[in-house]
Amino acid sequence: MPDKEPFNDVTDHMSKIEGSPISTDPGNGSLPKPIRWIGIFIIGAFVLGALFILIGSFMN
Repeated sequence: MPDKEPFNDVTDHMSKIEGSPISTDPGNGSLPKPIRWIGIFIIGAFVLGALFILIGSFMN
């Protein structure tokens, strides 16, 4: 990904002070793999639990 040009000098200055580069995109899957797998496990357990509750309610 090529470096993006700053919108103006103020945003360039603030990004240098805050230490956050302009070229990073928060939605690019930048989480570490263990944290990503924990999230997938928690969401999967929630979906499976909801599915079991839904199926169980129809079995009564």
